[in-house]
Amino acid sequence: MGVGRFIALEGIDGSGKSTQAAMLADALEARGHRVVRVREPGGTPLGEAIRGLLLDTPAGSMGAVAEACLFAASRAELVRRVVRPGVADGAWVVCDRFVGSSLAYQGVGRGLGVDVVTDVNRAAVDGCAPDVTVLIDVPVAEAAGRRCAGDDRIEAEGTGFQQRVADGYRAQAEGDARMVVVDGRGSPADVHARVLAAVDAAVASA
Repeated sequence: MGVGRFIALEGIDGSGKSTQAAMLADALEARGHRVVRVREPGGTPLGEAIRGLLLDTPAGSMGAVAEACLFAASRAELVRRVVRPGVADGAWVVCDRFVGSSLAYQGVGRGLGVDVVTDVNRAAVDGCAPDVTVLIDVPVAEAAGRRCAGDDRIEAEGTGFQQRVADGYRAQAEGDARMVVVDGRGSPADVHARVLAAVDAAVASA
């Protein structure tokens, strides 16, 4: 059995993060790794139910604290039921968002504060952290142009909110040695090559 790994991809809405998570998982499988693909919020029956509450409800339907707690509840189930067992069994777990999203979106974007959101998530993740987090960095205006019609509740917050989130991500990257920033501009194939190179370098140095 090989050594399991936990990789998270982060980025603002429209950054191409979900596309890159799928492409990375495909590439790892092509190399012979067993890959578990998960998304946040979601990835478990409870998580998917929480996803509907978080994303499909009207704007203004919940406060920032409730939002942060719901994300943490989904995450707790994902760690318990999927991430930890998968890594322990030798799989490479590729996660579309993790705690970094809550720190950027609720901590900075919503103004709750990074320390508050960290405390909310401490019990949820119980020390579980990605081996590497890849931040797909795209200018806010470019990301907005990529998004499809029918934005969910959080995507519909507007460019000011997304800019605060982007700033929050960049601040995280400056203080987290396990978060690597990848330029998200260019074709999906070009960005994928950068993502794969960043993951290879991070895993090799671990």
